[in-house]
Amino acid sequence: MTDHSGLGAGLIDRRTALKTLLGFGVAVLLVYLLGAVIGWDRAIERLREAQVGWVLVACVSTLLCLFAWAKTWQVVLRQIGVFVPYRRLVVTFFAATFANYVTPMGQAGGEPFIAYILSRDTEATFEQALASVVTADLIRMLPFFTVGGAGLGYLLATAGVTARIRPLAIALVVLAVALPLLAVVGWRFRDRVKRGLLYCLAPIARGTDRLSIESARDRIDRLYASIGLIAGSPRGILVAIAFAYVGWIFFALPLYFSGVALGVVVSIPLVCFVVPVTVIAGSVPLPGGIGAIEGTLVVLLPVLAGLTATDALAVTTIYRLTSYWFVIAVGGIAMLGVIRRV
Repeated sequence: MTDHSGLGAGLIDRRTALKTLLGFGVAVLLVYLLGAVIGWDRAIERLREAQVGWVLVACVSTLLCLFAWAKTWQVVLRQIGVFVPYRRLVVTFFAATFANYVTPMGQAGGEPFIAYILSRDTEATFEQALASVVTADLIRMLPFFTVGGAGLGYLLATAGVTARIRPLAIALVVLAVALPLLAVVGWRFRDRVKRGLLYCLAPIARGTDRLSIESARDRIDRLYASIGLIAGSPRGILVAIAFAYVGWIFFALPLYFSGVALGVVVSIPLVCFVVPVTVIAGSVPLPGGIGAIEGTLVVLLPVLAGLTATDALAVTTIYRLTSYWFVIAVGGIAMLGVIRRV
């Protein structure tokens, strides 16, 4: 297995740990204040009425989502010649998801750390791991756009988009167009992107012995080469996309099951729109989008599903327990396992 000890230096340090803990502290405080405004006492009473069986079903749905997305990752890795047994990769993916969920900025901040975990736990180089992570993330975004667009279309057809919700709908449409366009432009003009990155890294390289422009150029070239190998296999991409859609179904269902657990209706078309919107809200610089996602759901569910504020808070609490905190618990255990074996 390749030694990446130098690469890992600085990814986990005291400053990063303190920032993460501070982020969790701020986020949990925001959730508490949100509940305090609505009334935690009434929400807790409502939560006591929840059917535990449906809560467990929501947890199982979350697990199935992660299993499907781990398969997406495995298919992508195979395109660059990295073959990892699925049973082993699942544990690595759970650990990587844990890292992503506790990292401020989530998807934007967690990729290098996830790639580092994969490169330490498999035979992949860091560049191959990063290419697989970025590609798998882009593939998993496809259902975000299409399913979210379908949900938005349903709400538009039923006049379910009010003036208060319209900015979120517009944001979803803008992202659906902008992100794929940025990915295409970034690949089409990759030489210019590389020159821009090297230009930005030059001042850093001059001030430290740990980075050189030559090594950075070599890493970028290897990263692009890995992405090129992945893009050169349409059949593999289609298989990865299929697993991404399966994963997204199970990713969204916990919100529906959370409503069922409390005997309230959060329709599937509504879930298709709301879940992508919460992903947008979760891009705030707080671990797992804590606070922003809860606030978004508490605002949207009464408007779009006709729930009371108390029911909205209770549904949101179950949803986040089964789709976020449950993953933190399972992923944390997986992380301990990965640390022991690398």
